[in-house]
Amino acid sequence: MNARPAANLDSAQVVGHFINGADVADDNRLQPVTNPATGQVTRQVAMASRSTVEQAIAAAEAAFPAWRNTPPLKRARVMFRFKQLLEEHAEEIAEAITDEHGKVLDDAMGEFQRGVEVVEYACGIPELLKGEYTRNVGPDIDSWSDHQPLGVVAGITPFNFPAMVPMWMYPMAIACGNTFVLKPSEKDPSAPMICARLLKEAGLPDGVFNLVNGDKEAVDTLLTDSRIKAVSFVGSTPVAEYIYSTGTSHGKRVQALGGAKNHAIVMPDADIDNAVSALMGAAYGSCGERCMAISVAVCVGDDTADQVVSQFKERVAAMNVGNGRDTGNDMGPLVTEAHHEKVRSYVDLGVEEGADLVIDGRDLVVEGHQNGFFLGPCLFDRVTRDMRIYQEEIFGPVLCLVRAESEEEAMGLIDEHEYGNGTCIFTRDGEAARYFADNIKAGMVGINIPLPVPVAFHSFGGWKRSLFGDLYAYGPDSVRFYTLRKTITQRWPSGGVREQARFTFPSYQ
Repeated sequence: MNARPAANLDSAQVVGHFINGADVADDNRLQPVTNPATGQVTRQVAMASRSTVEQAIAAAEAAFPAWRNTPPLKRARVMFRFKQLLEEHAEEIAEAITDEHGKVLDDAMGEFQRGVEVVEYACGIPELLKGEYTRNVGPDIDSWSDHQPLGVVAGITPFNFPAMVPMWMYPMAIACGNTFVLKPSEKDPSAPMICARLLKEAGLPDGVFNLVNGDKEAVDTLLTDSRIKAVSFVGSTPVAEYIYSTGTSHGKRVQALGGAKNHAIVMPDADIDNAVSALMGAAYGSCGERCMAISVAVCVGDDTADQVVSQFKERVAAMNVGNGRDTGNDMGPLVTEAHHEKVRSYVDLGVEEGADLVIDGRDLVVEGHQNGFFLGPCLFDRVTRDMRIYQEEIFGPVLCLVRAESEEEAMGLIDEHEYGNGTCIFTRDGEAARYFADNIKAGMVGINIPLPVPVAFHSFGGWKRSLFGDLYAYGPDSVRFYTLRKTITQRWPSGGVREQARFTFPSYQ
């Protein structure tokens, strides 16, 4: 089925697609978008058919030659204008995130700002794309390298960061001279659509950035179409593995960031008050729907564990859970009813497995929002490594506390886990912290910092089954991922000199 202009549709009710600089709708399928705080359907999102995705790819392919040849300085100026427009529309975007994802407004604004920082980094693309040059690598021979764009590239992004994670991808991809097709989450589509329109307002030529909403039909089209040269993905590990294997088997460059089970070690010498404050935010912020959330606290020593549990009980009792629009709340709802039931089932499972549920958020009722997808903070004590609640990513406000006898035992838990996204340690001992940072098997490490998410001019990525591919997201790795390195060697022979054929491999003694 072909996409058609969205002129006859109420944009407040249906979120369509953005192709070749214009809003388009799709005759394929519609799916409801729900406000998780109320449980009410607020709009519909159009699910792209294969032909609609192909239309977006064609628009990007047509726009590529001119954009590729646009000077990096002009591309940077578009990014500067885009950054300004994002900041002018910050409140609108944050509210869209809260209304469709559920996270509190301050958290939505924090996500948005971290995305804007990647746009800010992309503004420096003239410097980032500078190659290397060496004169006289041999007699009258010069050599230099060049970063050249790939062509049409795609991004597939998750529901938990509808503004930030797409901005991990498309600003750098576009600044490097590529054209882009984004497939955001269908659960909260409004924020990425606002950003798409702002890109056009910033002066980005039509077709350079395109957005299609959809599900597996759209994803598989992006993964198998030969015009797509690279795919970036963030989501769960099973899907990341599918994205990576399918994309690479079709000749694409792929970076697929998967799931996590991030551990925090609390040492006996740690500042327990500050450690618990940090863990509270890292475990329950955004209702635990973060790939960098701390979902396991490994306490070294029973006394340390008892102190942590005691403080959690006291502080969780003082938390405010409710509609993310209410600025007095600390935590909002889970994103959908289905996800709420999934997370709740993990809490039930933990009880069945024999863990000690010392804080039970299953019976939370938010007054006036009885139909919302709320689950209160949960804390399990005496969790063991054989339990599924320890092994699997829950992606909700559920913290598992494991007791260990030493730093080495605690580190062994992290090293042996299938995920290696992020981790942290709370300690006053510099030697213990340095040993941890040097030897732990995880991609991102915090020392007394619970969410060690790299800033925009570094790169984000995990180890083991938290990342499929060789390059991290944003930062310096994004230039490497979104460009091809070309090395040129040239020589201009001196006039009038007759040269003899050489049959040996060229080398310069």
